[in-house]
Amino acid sequence: MNGDRAFSEVLQDLLRNLQELVRGEIRLAKAEVREEANLVLSAGVWLGLGVAGGMGAGMLLLWSIVYAFALVLPMWAATLVTAGITAGLAWGVFVIGRQRMAHLRPGPDRAVERVKEDVAWLKQSTR
Repeated sequence: MNGDRAFSEVLQDLLRNLQELVRGEIRLAKAEVREEANLVLSAGVWLGLGVAGGMGAGMLLLWSIVYAFALVLPMWAATLVTAGITAGLAWGVFVIGRQRMAHLRPGPDRAVERVKEDVAWLKQSTR
């Protein structure tokens, strides 16, 4: 009779299924973390480009702005005003990158939710 399996066989099947379930959830969690890591990398690149762009723009425009301000201000004041403008631009780009980073969720949310569902199912099916 096929319906009369030994308890040990049923337990072994249950453990094998549980192992496969855990392995599948681990694979899902890894995929989610990898996906989130790519988003973090993208946001980090934007942050880096913003900082580098702000510094580069400041360096390229620095002399022309300093000399323009030096027509009406002493050279030290013209340099100070120019540095302030450059810092403000760099800060603005940095804030944009920081906002992009704030929207990222680093955890494997779907995998955690699935594990919770699987545990609930296991509890219900063993009753």
